[in-house]
Order: sequence, then structure tokens, then C-alpha cells
Amino acid sequence: MDKTIEEIDFEKSGGLIPIIVQDANTKDVLTLAYSNKESLELTKKTGNSWFFSRSRNKLWMKGEESGNTQKVKEILVDCDSDAIIYLVEPSGPACHTGERVCFHNSLEK
Repeated sequence: MDKTIEEIDFEKSGGLIPIIVQDANTKDVLTLAYSNKESLELTKKTGNSWFFSRSRNKLWMKGEESGNTQKVKEILVDCDSDAIIYLVEPSGPACHTGERVCFHNSLEK
């Protein structure tokens, strides 16, 4: 079933929802970020991944500084309408460290 932006429950978690970014081809999880209503609207409008930075308290588009953009192919909404997956075609590493994915560290046993 298709959902509208108005159906997304941003208020459940203080105005921000988690966005899982997944490679549309390999299905690898690239990163986890957060979105507010405005950044989700920008993602839908532009076709590029937009997020809300909690540390900088501002909107940002993935790749605006690095050039490593993510073209959003599909947006999936979970059953509670409070988390989203962006299926993307990345044009470079997802991680600011230069790693292909942000989940490249293991927790010690």
C-alpha cells in the first residue's frame, strides 16, 4: 500500500525518523540517517537523498560536499509509518571516512 508524507509519524520520535539507506542493486545497508518532513519532501522532489543532521541542526543532501550522491530509486515505509528505507544508486562511498558503507566496524566480543 502506498503512503503519503502526511501519514508518516514524525512526532513519535520528536520530529525525526530513521532512514536506512540501502544499495538498490546489492541490497547492502550503506548508512543510517535521520529525516524530518522537509528533508523527506526534498528527497521526493529532487530524487536525491536528503537528511536532517542532528549534530549540525540543519538539512543536508548526501554528496553536497563530497560529490558522493545517492539517487533514490524507491522509498519504503515500515508498517508503523515511523521508519523508512531509501533504495539508492550510490555514486561513491556512503561513509564520510571513505568506506563504501558506514557499518564497517565490529563490536568487540
